[in-house]
Amino acid sequence: MVDRLVWEKNGRGWPNGYASRFVEAAGFRWHVQVMGQGPALLLAHGTGASTHSWRDLAPLLARHFTVIAPDLPGHGFTDAPPANGLTLPGMARSLGELLRAMNVSPAIAAGHSAGAAILARMCLDGAIMPDAVISLNGALMPFRGVASKVFSPMAKLLFINPFIPRIFAWRAGGVSSVERLIESTGSAIDADGVELYARLFRSPAHVAGALGMMANWDLTPLVRDLPKLKTPFILVAGGADKAIPADDAFRVRNMVKTATVEYLRGLGHLAHEEQPEQIAEIITRVARSFGALNGDIPRRASL
Repeated sequence: MVDRLVWEKNGRGWPNGYASRFVEAAGFRWHVQVMGQGPALLLAHGTGASTHSWRDLAPLLARHFTVIAPDLPGHGFTDAPPANGLTLPGMARSLGELLRAMNVSPAIAAGHSAGAAILARMCLDGAIMPDAVISLNGALMPFRGVASKVFSPMAKLLFINPFIPRIFAWRAGGVSSVERLIESTGSAIDADGVELYARLFRSPAHVAGALGMMANWDLTPLVRDLPKLKTPFILVAGGADKAIPADDAFRVRNMVKTATVEYLRGLGHLAHEEQPEQIAEIITRVARSFGALNGDIPRRASL
């Protein structure tokens, strides 16, 4: 079992590893993948994932954009942040500091699940000013019903016990366990994708990062502030998503004047891994519709 992922050892064969680099920002070291040319496009993955989740999508987007895809704090090959760094505002601040360190001003930002919440928070706080934000099955609304009383308290209890991440890594690191977990989201991905998630879940440090994010996540302030969002907000919702109900996208649309919904029938929570070509087409089309790919002076990374 791997405690902390080390690039020199565990990064062998990592998807798009040629594009990987390490950047110091916000007081810790980040793993970031950068590829392509054109307007800067920021990708933010969800809880428990990493840059691997963009393995097929990022190269497609790199035909039109400079793609910047970091491992979020405590995830993958990025170091764990200070104690308050796994809250939603803390992650938004840290990601903003990373962009400043890289001299990046994204023209378009796309986030999956919790990554969409981070991007929305960054827009509201003025950390980024993209032409549009694309939410891919975004986790933007608090859990409802019994889940709201169970999941966050349980995550807090698990996170504060230093032995729990090791137990979780041991139990969840098997391919069959990961297959069941992915199936529970309504998605079906290839064997390589399953193995990459298994590789992550064998690391107690990665598991601790995911549990810490869950334990510290509070979406109530975000929901309160979402009606103030001025940035065009495209909500991509998978009709077969068992993790985030597609209805949540329509609820957010009713709250945010700049929001529109793209409904993807038959796709689950990991739609961007199931159908990367379809998601690339949506992101590229959105970028064109808001002028990011129409010959304007591109906002790109100074890399």
